[in-house]
Amino acid sequence: MINLKDRLQDFTRAHDAMPDLGPSISGVLKKSPIYHDRWWMTDDGLRMYARDYPAAAGRVRLPVICLHGLTRNSNDFEEVAPWIAALDRRVIVPDFRGRGLSENDPDAMNYHLWTYAKDVLDLCDALGIGQAILIGNSMGGLVAMVLSTLRPNLIKSAILNDIGPTLAPKGQARISALAAMQRRAMRNWQDASAFIAEQYRLVFPDNTPADWLKFARRVFKKGRDGNLHLAYDPRITDAFKSLTVGSAAYDLAPCYASLAHGRKILLIRGVLSDVLDAAEAKKMVTSKDVTRVDIDRVGHAPLLTEPQARIAITDFLESQG
Repeated sequence: MINLKDRLQDFTRAHDAMPDLGPSISGVLKKSPIYHDRWWMTDDGLRMYARDYPAAAGRVRLPVICLHGLTRNSNDFEEVAPWIAALDRRVIVPDFRGRGLSENDPDAMNYHLWTYAKDVLDLCDALGIGQAILIGNSMGGLVAMVLSTLRPNLIKSAILNDIGPTLAPKGQARISALAAMQRRAMRNWQDASAFIAEQYRLVFPDNTPADWLKFARRVFKKGRDGNLHLAYDPRITDAFKSLTVGSAAYDLAPCYASLAHGRKILLIRGVLSDVLDAAEAKKMVTSKDVTRVDIDRVGHAPLLTEPQARIAITDFLESQG
C-alpha cells in the first residue's frame, strides 16, 4: 500500500487554487462534445456502443480502455474519463452487451466474461487499438483478467477497482440479489434516486441527495412509456448466477496470475467493500509491480473520483510513459 497523505494535501491545494470557470466557459463546454459516439459490430452480429474521449493535445501516449461493472454502463466513467483524457490519453468506454446503448443478446447465456472479453477485442480491432491500459470496475476487472489470456499483448498495465479472482460470499449474494430483483419502473428522478439510495446506502454512507440523483441518472434511462428503467437487460442475471454464485465452475486465479505477470497493476479497494475483502486484496499483491490503495468510507466499488483514487490513478498512469 502507498501513503497518499502528502499527495492528498497537494491535491487539496491545487483544487482550492482552481479558478471559477464561470457561466461563459460552461456554455462553451456544453456546446462542444467531450466524447464521440462509436459503434461497432461483434463477431456474432450485435451492434455495440462506446464513448471515445480524444486525448488532449500533447504527448503521444497509449490509450486507456475503461470497463464497467455487472449492471452498469459507460456513464460510470463520465467524470473519470475527461481528466484521464487531459493527461494526453485517448479514453475508450464501451457499454457491454445488454447494457446502456449496446444491443441486448437474444441468448442470455452469452452474458459471461469470455463473451465480454471477445467484444472488447472486436472493439479494439474496429478502432485499430493494438495496446492499451485497462481500468476495470468490478466485473470489468474480471474481463481484464480474461483478456490477458486471450490477447496478452493488448494490455500494457491495468487498474482493478475493488475486484479480485475470488469474490467474498456476502458481496456475491448482495449483487446477485440486486441484479435479480423484480424490475419496476420509476415515475420520476426523485423515485429513482430514493431507490438507489436504499440499495447503496451502506456502500456510500456519506452520499448527499445530489449524489444519489447523479447515481440514478447513470443507471436509469427513460423508456418509450415515459418511465425510468434500469439500463440493462434483466436476463444478465441468468449467466451471472452461474459465474459467481456458482463460482466453482470458474477458476479466475489463473487469469489474475496471467494479468499480473510482467505487468504493473494498481489495485484499488473500498475499505467498506463486501466483495473484495482485505485478506484477498493482500494476497493479490504478489510482487512490487502490484500496488494497493484503500479508499476510506467507501464500499463496493469506489467511484474513482475520490481524491485518494484520483491521485493514485494519475500517478500510476504517469508512471506508464
